Amino acid sequence: MEQIEAADGAEHGSRTAPAPPAPLLDVAPLQRAVARFAQERDWEQFHSPKNLAMALTGEVGELVELFQWLTEDTSRAVARDPATARRVRDELADVLIYLVRLAAVLGVDLDEAVRSKLATNAAKYPVERSRGSAAKSASR
Repeated sequence: MEQIEAADGAEHGSRTAPAPPAPLLDVAPLQRAVARFAQERDWEQFHSPKNLAMALTGEVGELVELFQWLTEDTSRAVARDPATARRVRDELADVLIYLVRLAAVLGVDLDEAVRSKLATNAAKYPVERSRGSAAKSASR
């Protein structure tokens, strides 16, 4: 989209592209750190998309295990409970690390993917529609 700039008056009508939006997500430093970590250990050979997706699934399973059998209220406090807080943070970090590594190996721009998915979700679930059906959506 083009935006007409009228700083000098309408008669000049210079056209400039709008500034790109600020990133929602900047994972580049983490991608570099994880790539360096893998390279230093010669693990790149194992970081195929298939293996990374499987490792990500395993880490999500370990996170889920921390919540298994908890009540709704207990689950809300799990990251504040000294007995589980460190494990929750560690598993969340593992999930993020594998997700970011998988995106890097596949060449997926996570910021663009998130922006696109948020736009898709906004169109699919407009505010006026979702307010009345929040309970119904939560049960899906």
